[in-house]
Amino acid sequence: MAEVINALGRRKAAVARVYLTEGTGKIIINKRELADYFPSELVQFVVKQPLNLLGVVEKYDIKANLCGGGYTGQSQALRLAIARALVKINEEDKKALRAEGFITRDSRVVERKKPGRPKARRRFQFSKR
Repeated sequence: MAEVINALGRRKAAVARVYLTEGTGKIIINKRELADYFPSELVQFVVKQPLNLLGVVEKYDIKANLCGGGYTGQSQALRLAIARALVKINEEDKKALRAEGFITRDSRVVERKKPGRPKARRRFQFSKR
């Protein structure tokens, strides 16, 4: 059996666990095909970006578990996980992936709501009288 490489990617509240094996280019997310899970062509493109950059789209099968967040956060978490898995396979690819920004974890998350305010920064309407 072929070796399985696993990696983790996070973005906002989304967590992606990826299992990469030698194969034909199938991407399965939560036991569904990529096109079923992400109907949007743009989001599918985001997921495949690291594979397209290295030209290995038809070389690996990807099985992924996604949980939390929305579809944008999930797709970006999946992109990070795939990039990390590809680096585990071949360390020389790291430079090319980092140049495109696929290795960097985007740490921006939603700011918490503060007490005495309706939202994180919004204040209640002020009136003098």
